[in-house]
Parts: sequence; C-alpha cells; structure tokens
Amino acid sequence: MDLARFPQAVEDSPVQRCPVKPGMLRSRLEPTRSNFSGASNLTAEILRIHPDEPEPSLIDYVANSLSAGNVVALPTDTFYGLAVDPVNLHAVDRIYDLKTRARHKPLSLLIADIAQAYGLARNIDSAFDRLAERFWPGPLTIIVKAGSRLPLRVTANTGNVALRIPEAAIARAVVERLGLPITATSANLSGLPECTYANCVRDQLGDQIPLIVDGGPTARSIPTTIVDLSGGGNSWMILREGAIPTHEIALCLQH
Repeated sequence: MDLARFPQAVEDSPVQRCPVKPGMLRSRLEPTRSNFSGASNLTAEILRIHPDEPEPSLIDYVANSLSAGNVVALPTDTFYGLAVDPVNLHAVDRIYDLKTRARHKPLSLLIADIAQAYGLARNIDSAFDRLAERFWPGPLTIIVKAGSRLPLRVTANTGNVALRIPEAAIARAVVERLGLPITATSANLSGLPECTYANCVRDQLGDQIPLIVDGGPTARSIPTTIVDLSGGGNSWMILREGAIPTHEIALCLQH
C-alpha cells in the first residue's frame, strides 16, 4: 500500500432481501463519470466479473474508475458494498450523501492483507492478531485505533477505523490493484434492504452511481460480526453479532 498517498493531516470541515432475479447481462454502455452534484441522471454500467477468478483487465477497469473518483458497487462476502478511494474526500462525501448516512458514523474499509492493517492502524495488540489469524479472510469487521495518515472523514473524527479482509475474490483483487483500501458500506438506500445481487443494487442505486460490478450472488445474506478492540489492553466488545457467533469470538480470545 502506498501510504504516501494518505495526507499527514486532513482538514475536515467538518432478513428480508430484495425480490430480484440473478443473471443480468452486462450492459455495454460507455463509462460514466460520477456526478457529485447529486443529480440523478446516470445510468449505471453493469460489469460482469467472474466471482472466483476475476479477469485482470476488468479489475483494472474497476480500479481505474475508483481512481477517477467514482463510486462503484461490488460484491463482498456478505452484501454488495459501495466502494470509493478513501483518499478522495469528494468520493467519501458522495457515499454519505447516497446513504443519507450520519456523518458521525465511520466507514468500514476492506483491505488485502494483515500488513495493510498495520499501515492503517496504531496500538494493535495480540487480540487483533488472534482474531485476524482465525477469521480473516472472512465476515469479521475489527475496529481498532486509526493511524494518523487516515483521512478524518473516513474515521468520522472518532479516531477509530473498522477493517476487514473479505473472502470475496473480486473485492480483494480490486484492493490489491488499487494499492489502497476501499470503503465497504452496504450498497442500499436508507430504509431499504441490503443487496445480495447486482440487480438489487441497480434497482436502488442504478441512477445514482456509474458502475455496478456483477459478481453473482454473495456468499451470505447476513452482515459481518463487528468486534471493537479500540479500548486497548486486549479488551474487546461485540458491537454486532453477524455471520460469526459471539461464542466463537470469545473462544478465540480466551486462548
């Protein structure tokens, strides 16, 4: 990961699923740039990528779109998520606007490997190492103290960052190609269900974002488990029980 791209200091002014059918064909539209004005005049391109063996040329296309400041929807191992380059603060703002998400809520980040976590966080302890070794890649989000190079808008000024290495091959390949983490908040409008198919994302956000990666159905239809380690001293707290049961987390941290 190229940490030089993260500024040293960032000025900050301040389960029911969609009834959709899989198998939508890729639409052959010209690439569309993000519209940061909020106007709904986009028609999302649907880009089909193999879920297990992502085509390198298509991963390059997605990474280039993110580098250009676009919001891209792509499959994770739980739900489809909205990805942006976290260094691009206009793109980060667009995520909050699309989701009508409260600005005090930080965005979780997908990373490629544990080494990347150490570049983004600080004061990582042995509890983190045990959880990461046991459950990553997988549906576990770990909250730790954020390093000083992360933009404040990504952490929502909390001083913490939520990290995960996904099992989904497409998401990991994009992170590796981009050389940076990507955001991973669920690709759905506020009050509507999370999406496990690209069609669902298209129905909710197809006129708001330029690119939707269709990697088929996600592996799960329940969210990640969230563990908060930001208190330090090997203390931990379950903020949300999801795909990984609480007892498995406790068992891992007892040893």
